[in-house]
Amino acid sequence: MKRLVLASNNPGKLREFAALFAPYDIEVLPQSAFSIPEAEEPHDTFLENALAKARHAARLCGLPALADDSGLCVPALGGEPGVHSAYYGGRDGERATRDARNNARLLAELARHGDRRAHYVCVLVLLRHADDPQPVIAEGEWHGEILTAPRGSGGFGYDPLFLVPSANCSSGELSEEAKNGFSHRALAFAKLAERLRAGL
Repeated sequence: MKRLVLASNNPGKLREFAALFAPYDIEVLPQSAFSIPEAEEPHDTFLENALAKARHAARLCGLPALADDSGLCVPALGGEPGVHSAYYGGRDGERATRDARNNARLLAELARHGDRRAHYVCVLVLLRHADDPQPVIAEGEWHGEILTAPRGSGGFGYDPLFLVPSANCSSGELSEEAKNGFSHRALAFAKLAERLRAGL
């Protein structure tokens, strides 16, 4: 496998996965390179949504496909925003506008709670082909807290609000290289990499 399609149009995810796959000499192409529209994500779990996105992309381009369904889970909010993380504040506007609105809603919802614990979840699904009966699945979690105000301009999504206790900074203040060392996506990818090294 020398090329695969990433079932996402998120430029932040594409950058992160391109860097993670580079040591394996695997080229990661965005689904937009094949004019593949975003898949529907109607499910209530990260796994079901990731599988739906991977099958959609693989079927439309004929390449192996990787899908990542990720989100932020906040126990004080009953696990929200969870699978709704990307559109927590609504679907209108460009990604940067939605990110700002999502962050504003998260802060407003948490204002009356003392418990600010949170964790990112990433579920990866890799399909060798659209009808692969045995998809490769890997999951990672990254635990931290939600800050009371954004810090840093790096990353994307909720990164400026996500405090990384071990680094005493927000995810938005980390370099991309540092984030790729221990994020939820990096932890999930490490499990996937074991399978890559074994030849899947």
